[in-house]
Amino acid sequence: MKKESIMSNLNLTEDPYLLSKGLVICRAIHPPHTFGIFYGENPLQFSFPLVLLEISTIIAISRLIRYILKPLRQPRVISEILGGIIVGPSVLSRSKRFRNFIFPDTADYALKNIGIIGFMYFLFISGVKTDFTHIRKVGKKQWYIATCGVFIPMLCSLFIGIGLRKSLEKELAKASSMLGVTSEFAITTFPVIYLIIRELNLLSSEIGRMALSTAIISDVIGLNFVVVFEAAKQGEHKTMAALWFVIYSFVIGVSIFGGVRQIMIWIIRATPEGKSVEQIYVVFILLGVMLSGFLCDLGGIAVANGPLWLGLAIPDGPPLGATLVEKTETIVRDILMPFSFAYVGMFTDISSIYGHWTHLQPIFFMAVTAYVVKMVTVLFTSYFLNMPFRDCLALSLVLSLRGEVELLMFIHWMDLKMITGPHFTMLVLMTIGVTAIVTPLISVVYDPTRPYMINTRRNIQHTASNTELHIIACIHDEENVPGIINILFELSNQTVHSPFLVHALHLIELVGRAAPVFIDHQESESTNQNPIHNALKLFGGENIKIHSYTSYSPKKSMYQDICKLALEKRASLIILPFYKDQTSTQVLARQGVKLVNSNVLNHAPCSVGILVDRGASPTSHNVGVSMRRSSIHRFALLFMGGSDAREALSYADRMAANPDVSLTAIRFLSHNGEGDNEMEKKLDDGLVTWFWVKNEGNDKVMYKEVVVKNGEDTIAALHTMKNDQFFDLWILGRNQGINPVLLQGLTDWSCENELGVIGDFLVSMNSGTTASVLVVQQQVLRGQERTSLGFLEKIASCRL
Repeated sequence: MKKESIMSNLNLTEDPYLLSKGLVICRAIHPPHTFGIFYGENPLQFSFPLVLLEISTIIAISRLIRYILKPLRQPRVISEILGGIIVGPSVLSRSKRFRNFIFPDTADYALKNIGIIGFMYFLFISGVKTDFTHIRKVGKKQWYIATCGVFIPMLCSLFIGIGLRKSLEKELAKASSMLGVTSEFAITTFPVIYLIIRELNLLSSEIGRMALSTAIISDVIGLNFVVVFEAAKQGEHKTMAALWFVIYSFVIGVSIFGGVRQIMIWIIRATPEGKSVEQIYVVFILLGVMLSGFLCDLGGIAVANGPLWLGLAIPDGPPLGATLVEKTETIVRDILMPFSFAYVGMFTDISSIYGHWTHLQPIFFMAVTAYVVKMVTVLFTSYFLNMPFRDCLALSLVLSLRGEVELLMFIHWMDLKMITGPHFTMLVLMTIGVTAIVTPLISVVYDPTRPYMINTRRNIQHTASNTELHIIACIHDEENVPGIINILFELSNQTVHSPFLVHALHLIELVGRAAPVFIDHQESESTNQNPIHNALKLFGGENIKIHSYTSYSPKKSMYQDICKLALEKRASLIILPFYKDQTSTQVLARQGVKLVNSNVLNHAPCSVGILVDRGASPTSHNVGVSMRRSSIHRFALLFMGGSDAREALSYADRMAANPDVSLTAIRFLSHNGEGDNEMEKKLDDGLVTWFWVKNEGNDKVMYKEVVVKNGEDTIAALHTMKNDQFFDLWILGRNQGINPVLLQGLTDWSCENELGVIGDFLVSMNSGTTASVLVVQQQVLRGQERTSLGFLEKIASCRL
């Protein structure tokens, strides 16, 4: 009796069997820091060095697995789960020596608690990025897919569970447990598919947008099921406990979405436009994540619910959401989450599965039924809603992805004693298997760039001069506006018979939110307060119409919005800005914009023009027309042959009809026709002849020919032109079809592939002046091979 009293006062947490035998394990408690190995101490017996070694080991193994699996198109979550399994009892920790050395029993407490904190902050960041108000804008198609994709597989899995109920564990066979398990198997979680879609670069694609919208609806259904499941578990022991649980959950929810959200809105209003949120607010919000988890755990609510609800209560995007994501995402993903996956790995023991198939069989069939039925349901539901079959298949695969949220639910089931270690291990392996198989299939089935490569000609050369010309003008910031105004509004010679329809697309990098946003300001005219679009409207008129759009998307997938808009609006030309530093002798491209330009050049459904504008000061924030040396704008067209050059000539011909434009066209020819492609040469001759005959009576149009033997002669001719006469704008083709002889010797010089070899040289040659450069690439038709550009493609590849 005395022994039991002492043991009770000690509050021992060892195995009950040891306690029943009177065995007590006593461990020495060491200070957190060691004096070092030179004092004869083992640093691993001290808590802080041990934690540092653990996190270094986990991150190193996960990164190594990620490097190995990357060629197999496996998402990051797979390598992280496998990293946790490798350090767990399934692989390395099977060795008692390794276990005692890296993960001793005294470290379990820290590892598991830091792991749970990692999951808490992961869900918080996911909630911050999620805009739940988007659910009001979702169409009926997404609602049908989401509801069918949740309830049908859930019911099928539930029927399987009822049929095998006698084989289920006692706790798992309860109605509340079966409800929780089957609903989790059927639900698609937004935080999981968002991360994988982002890795696959599908955020701005049709399937990516639809999957995210569908997942938001699925999450709303899932949150309700979680509350019902938790309440049912509370009511199993005491009926009133379920009622108090529901009341407590309601109070917490109202406090967060009612009170806390209003505080967040006040913080946003108190933050000056264009400024970051004050650090003190960020600190208190991050502390609030811990507090929300504590309050939920206090009332029996799953501890991760509080951080998720708090994140959802914070308005996404700048300034608050963007600041929180920017300051915490790296630490959460790269420091805390490895502990979370190690925590999962410590519960996962593959050897524990052997000999337990009888007990594992029911939940295995329930999970497989839910996964398969969900995929088939989404496939046929979306096909019934008139989606292309390939898109239906891709969507069904995306909505089948599993990841971090599922792992957290499995841990929660372990805490509730619903499942055992073998069950947990099998479910983790099934999660890995489904995601590892599905993710590469998505890349095989769905190519977001496929619709952009078309067989219809959409370029300036083949657009009749008496028809409306559709142009996509891309704008990153106010610096780009003067150049767009000069090229499109002032110099391109739009007329009553040849009007322009300009689709001005303001591109903004997606920060602090998950789902990309595309705004058509014609549909929301009253809410358009964008100064860039308002400035462009001032230049609209009878012969030129302006339609304004804004796109919030990651730089990596921004090209998809550009190409999609060009495809839908049947544009003949996309104009992209090229960033430079006019205070330096070198032209510096911003990496994000350079990535956008390169992707558009590779996938555009029409011709592309890259504008290096130097007509306005880069430090000026006033939108206006740049200063010129005279009332006449002097343009130079460099015609070096090929389809790009023909497109450039066609655009220059439109400009030449402007009475304020003086155009000098220079055609470069190789000595004795060396290196000429006969087909390209014939096409060039025909267009040049047409141009010269058309403008023969125009005294503001001059035509010259220059014969060169190599790239050195080409550069010398360009220098001579610059010294003889100042040109406001140089126009040239990018690289398709250029005779390699004209560029011989320049292969190791160019550093900006998006401008081409000569375009890059012109930008550098005119550095420090107000001369602008327009580089044009003609539309590449589906199946068209750039066989005449093998030499130039090698140049391009070595530049990247």
